[in-house]
Order: sequence, then C-alpha cells, then structure tokens
Amino acid sequence: MSITSSSQEFDRNTVSFGQKLAGSEAFKALFKEGMALVEASAAYLDGPGRVHAKSLPRLDALAYASESMRLTTRLMQLASWLLLQRAVNEGEMTQSQAAAEKNRVKLSRQDLATDRETFSRLPEQMRDLSLQSLRLQARVMHLDELLYRPKDLTVEPSRPAAIESQLDLLRSAFGGR
Repeated sequence: MSITSSSQEFDRNTVSFGQKLAGSEAFKALFKEGMALVEASAAYLDGPGRVHAKSLPRLDALAYASESMRLTTRLMQLASWLLLQRAVNEGEMTQSQAAAEKNRVKLSRQDLATDRETFSRLPEQMRDLSLQSLRLQARVMHLDELLYRPKDLTVEPSRPAAIESQLDLLRSAFGGR
C-alpha cells in the first residue's frame, strides 16, 4: 500500500473529534448556554442596563456603550455560528454548506472594548455578561477550528523518499560527503 492510499484510508476511517463533539450532548448544552446568554444580555441591555448606563459618569458611560456594542456583536456572531452548527446536526444542511455559510459569519476573537481599570467600574452585571461571552467565544472558536480547519494544515507523516531526496541535494551541494 502506498503512502497516498494509506493516507486516504486513514481519512476514511478517522472519526473527527470536532464532528463527534458538535453532535453530542455537550454541544446541545453549549447551544442552550449560548442562547440563554443572548437572552440574558438582551434583557439586561434593554432593561436595567439602560438605567445603569445613565447613572455612570460621562467617560464610564462611553466605556459602557463601547462594551455593550462589543458584547452585542460578539453574541450575534456566536449565535449565528451555533445556529449554523445546529442546522448541520439536525440534517438541515451539510457540513460543507455550513462551511460556505460560515464565511458570512465573521467569527473572530473580540476582547474587551475597555482597559481593565475602566472595565472594573462598569456595572457588575455588564462585566459578568461580557466575561461569560468571552468564555463562550473561546469555546466556540475552539470547536470551529476543530470542525472547519483546512485539511492541508494538518501534519502528515514525513515520507522517507522526500527526506532522502533532500539529503541527496545536500550531498551534491557539498561535494558528495
């Protein structure tokens, strides 16, 4: 069996950890957690958050506005990704269709909008929601990498013939020693 056919055999028989995880009870729990965080954030920002923002000093109110926009954007990205993956899990779309749709969902790492000192002066509930969303973001981005990382970036076993040809080039460059 050649290395190429061995590699193809490996690919056919390999179960992706990411795909297994994405279809598991753990994903369902992650989905529920993500959607609950979206709902809790919306309820806070539309209710008590408005009152809290109005009571802050001007610079902190600006930081609050920046942080709430960052939180909202982060959660919209995460919710879109979770909904796409749920559609794959439920057979509504294929993994490749989701990968194509995923290009429209710009899942990117977003840190806090403010420095730690300013962040510490924001209302506790806002800080808590922001930190929860960062933890969710890290978990979703890890799962995304497991599921959608291009296969050509995976490490393949080195081929003895390729190494031997490189050694031959070195020998000829240095006079056959």
